Amino acid sequence: MSELITPDLVDLDLSADTKEAAARTLATRMAAAGRVTDIEGFLADVAAREARMETGLDGGIGIPHCRSAHVTEPTLAFGRSARGIDFGAPDGPADLVFLIAAPDGADSEHLAILSALARRLADQEFAAALRAEQDPGAAAAMIRGDGPTTAHEDEAEPADDAEPDAVSARDGSSTAPAAGAAGTGADETPFRIVAVTSCPTGIAHTYMAAEALERAGQEAGVEVTVETQGSGGFSKVEPGVIACADAVILAHDVEVRDKARFAGKPTVDVSVKAGINRPAELIAEVRAKAARGETSGPAGQEPEAVEEPGAGEGFGSRLRRYLMSGVSYMVPFVAAGGLLIALSFALGGYEISDAKSVADHFVWTEVHSWAALLNQVGSAAFAFLVPVLAGYIAYGMADRPGLVPGFVGGSIAVTIDAGFLGGLVAGLLAGAVVTAIQRVRIPPTLRGIMPVLVIPLVASALVGFLMFVVIGEPIAALQKALTDGLGGLSGSNAVVLGVVLGLMMCFDLGGPLNKVAYAFAVGGLADPNDGSLKVMAAVMAAGMVPPLAMALATTVRGKLFTETERENGKAAWVLGASFITEGAIPFAAADPLRVIPSAMAGGAVTGALSMAFGSTLRAPHGGAFVVPLIGNPLPYLLAIAAGTAVTAGLVLVLKGRRPRAAGARAETPGARGKTAEPVAPAARRAGAAGEVAEVADSSR
Repeated sequence: MSELITPDLVDLDLSADTKEAAARTLATRMAAAGRVTDIEGFLADVAAREARMETGLDGGIGIPHCRSAHVTEPTLAFGRSARGIDFGAPDGPADLVFLIAAPDGADSEHLAILSALARRLADQEFAAALRAEQDPGAAAAMIRGDGPTTAHEDEAEPADDAEPDAVSARDGSSTAPAAGAAGTGADETPFRIVAVTSCPTGIAHTYMAAEALERAGQEAGVEVTVETQGSGGFSKVEPGVIACADAVILAHDVEVRDKARFAGKPTVDVSVKAGINRPAELIAEVRAKAARGETSGPAGQEPEAVEEPGAGEGFGSRLRRYLMSGVSYMVPFVAAGGLLIALSFALGGYEISDAKSVADHFVWTEVHSWAALLNQVGSAAFAFLVPVLAGYIAYGMADRPGLVPGFVGGSIAVTIDAGFLGGLVAGLLAGAVVTAIQRVRIPPTLRGIMPVLVIPLVASALVGFLMFVVIGEPIAALQKALTDGLGGLSGSNAVVLGVVLGLMMCFDLGGPLNKVAYAFAVGGLADPNDGSLKVMAAVMAAGMVPPLAMALATTVRGKLFTETERENGKAAWVLGASFITEGAIPFAAADPLRVIPSAMAGGAVTGALSMAFGSTLRAPHGGAFVVPLIGNPLPYLLAIAAGTAVTAGLVLVLKGRRPRAAGARAETPGARGKTAEPVAPAARRAGAAGEVAEVADSSR
């Protein structure tokens, strides 16, 4: 298991001006380390979390964080900004930025480390040491907790065998002050508070609020027992502890689980940030309620309204996030199914798709049987394409309740031959229907069966009715027209489409526009014809151009690039040959105005030539490694070479026209770090084992 943070994930000179730019810079480092598989998808998840609640904290700290399907293992990247970045903290910009990434279903061991970090952030000595540190390796070790701890950290660290999500109070004797200090008169028993902390992600705010409340309790002579409802689940506070508690503090931004346990006690119900920023006030408030005899409302009372994910985003941004959610989950099915089918064609020829079922006839010693097996397994994986696309578009809109109607709608789209377009519409429709149902006010007695029975039942019935009876046929007709149009592409029309696809593939180098073009090509493979196979070939060829071109440019005129970029160029040969367009991101991040237009020009040339040559491709991925499966392969390779030469030539010309001082500055050691700082770690990691990890980073 990798370390949570390494020196390559530390940026002690973070140059970003906005929180979005800071997240992108640190996410690029995570991607280069192979810990984030899709930068855009991950950043969309970070933005969605940020939209729920700003992540700036008092003391100059920003902690953007999220759980994401695009994260391979719990990871932390750290950046230090000289100018400060606005993360919405009341006391001003943050100069210490921690980007915390946790996968869905993150393991408790790493979550314990994340929670420990969240607690140390409350220690001013820890923050001061990070501000003074000049060595990335030492900063990473400090964040991991490898170095010596401060006195505060020693107090805060739980026992080694403690559950990460069960934060018990300190021993009563250590928190109870002298008689009278706790406000109990002659009774030396301290005032007891049970608290629950939780946030939408359950990683950082949850544990920081717990730490803040515990410390405030120690200072006030109050015994505080905190139940953290975090990512790894939670361990309930013992019923006896709740029974003996004098009051309850709920610092949360998601529904408190098993809230009825705390009914009938004086309660303060606030957001989790209030628990971090003003814990002493909350303790004083709940003690005052207890003195007045005020108790909580009936069990199950609704908490304060929580802002919905994506609030503050425009419609276009939300729509893109929904679609990218579906595409990201669909891509593994595309890669597995498509490559298996391509291998079956290589072994048994294209007629292998007509073979008998291997369940009825399979001979271990016959190549034909193995080819049929690969083809049928790949076809089974491909059959999930549209349902998975629809299901996870709905999931992106409405969370888990959207999955069932989304999958049902996607399956219906396949049944009525509405194809890829039908899946898109079904997913959006299912998400909208579930969201509408969730907004209906219902009696408290029915809430328990809503997500399990009512929402799946009603939403699936409505989506099925609309897909079968109302909109299914028009969508199927549109899909057929699109398929027939692709099948009849020839001449100038095909070339124009190739230009457009090439531009899209190279504009954002693995971003949303790139994914749209790729998804369009992959959708055609579900019902392949000559036109759709040409489109797939053009898309892959254009996507290979940017990294190959940058590799060529750094080889031909290395003096125009920094040392880091030259090292990155070596990795780009492999990444480009593997159809990993993201291999050009470090170059584009360092010099976007020269690299991106050049990449688009080369991609357009390659896309146009591939379509003009009539090259076809049945595999959705593989790059140079699937050349034997390409129809008309030699002209296809020529198209890639031509686009690579165009992009490399333009980059060299544009960089060569820079003022001489700029070029010289790029070569000096001091300036080199400044020029390449946002992407230098990406380059170092991509140079070795990073190539293997970044194959997943393409998200295709």
